[in-house]
Amino acid sequence: MTIKEYVALRKQEMKQEVLDMPKKPCIAIVQINEDPASYAYIKGKLKDAAELGIDAELIKLPLETTEPQLLNVIDRLNKDSVHDGFIVQMPLPKQINEETVKLAIAPEKDVDGFHPLSSLAPCTPKGIMNYLNYIKTDFTGKNAVVIGRSNIVGKPMAKLLLKANCNVTVLHSKTSQEDMARYIKYADIIVVAIGKAGFLDNRFEYKPSAIVVDVGISRDETGLHGDAIPGLPVTLQTPVPGGVGLITRLALYENLLEIVKAK
Repeated sequence: MTIKEYVALRKQEMKQEVLDMPKKPCIAIVQINEDPASYAYIKGKLKDAAELGIDAELIKLPLETTEPQLLNVIDRLNKDSVHDGFIVQMPLPKQINEETVKLAIAPEKDVDGFHPLSSLAPCTPKGIMNYLNYIKTDFTGKNAVVIGRSNIVGKPMAKLLLKANCNVTVLHSKTSQEDMARYIKYADIIVVAIGKAGFLDNRFEYKPSAIVVDVGISRDETGLHGDAIPGLPVTLQTPVPGGVGLITRLALYENLLEIVKAK
């Protein structure tokens, strides 16, 4: 089942869940950037909300917003009864500390799942695991390689794969090419999230039965590119575009519905 088919199916299921709820769920998206990728992502999130029957409010703040001003907005959203959850869209202007913002969001309203006390997983790793589970991926005892160690994708992805009983190896910028090639050669599941176009290519050997999940996205004059070249000799490779971005957006609303149900 392709990611697009999976997302369409899950949206139908979630739409019914929303209809069965006593009140429409409501999310706020706070934006303080002029980043083209953020605009595209937010547009997609608003479209998803409309399809699912969820109320979504975009709160657009000026680029010169100070950290205390943003923290005031976050405090208001933490305390209000209208919004069930909210996110602050990254990246943030240089005058605002990202970690301070993540910690300011109340765990019970943290739809992104970034707060250390949040019971929810960050959206990209959660979406990937939900999709792989849906297509009946066998995790137990399998070799999983995560390339990249960010707090948003790499580290939580490794944690979820470990929880699913995989043997997990995290590779990063300080890993030698020789070691990287060795781990990739024996990997059953590869999740690459480093933002380097075409990093996974024919330099490496792959198991024919391997699954490659391509999280990275880079843009140049020829279009959008993933961290892997298309057409690797593996069983399943997620596309870019039209791949992990869709399941990340879906997981955001899966998190929101979990928040609503927990009330």
